[in-house]
Amino acid sequence: MSRFTMHFTAQAADIDELGHVNNTVWVRWVQDIATAHWRAVAPAQHQLDYVWLVTRHEIDYRGNIALGDAVEAVTFIPDPPRGARFDRVVEFRRAAAAPVVVTARSTWALIERASGRLVRVRAEVAAPFFAG
Repeated sequence: MSRFTMHFTAQAADIDELGHVNNTVWVRWVQDIATAHWRAVAPAQHQLDYVWLVTRHEIDYRGNIALGDAVEAVTFIPDPPRGARFDRVVEFRRAAAAPVVVTARSTWALIERASGRLVRVRAEVAAPFFAG
């Protein structure tokens, strides 16, 4: 399975009234890493032909981070696609060996740009997410 890593640092605009990263920021970071993963592994033609749409986010908070704190985010696709959809997991840690602070599991659907319709995730579209 292909794992993809990014780092995020909490900025002033990311902090809520409780002094830690706001829930909406975690969702943005999930989308940012998912998009970066797609751009890093998908062939250029697939990126032109398709776009992903989130249909569900499920986030578990085991901690949080404050202004200036950094997290390492690792994303992967745990299971093969189901029709037009597959799930993506993102784990956020303060450091590579540290416990998970936040885990997100999102369901993404594949949209064909030309028609704007859901399409089945074909083997060649899924393959880069399971390589290596």
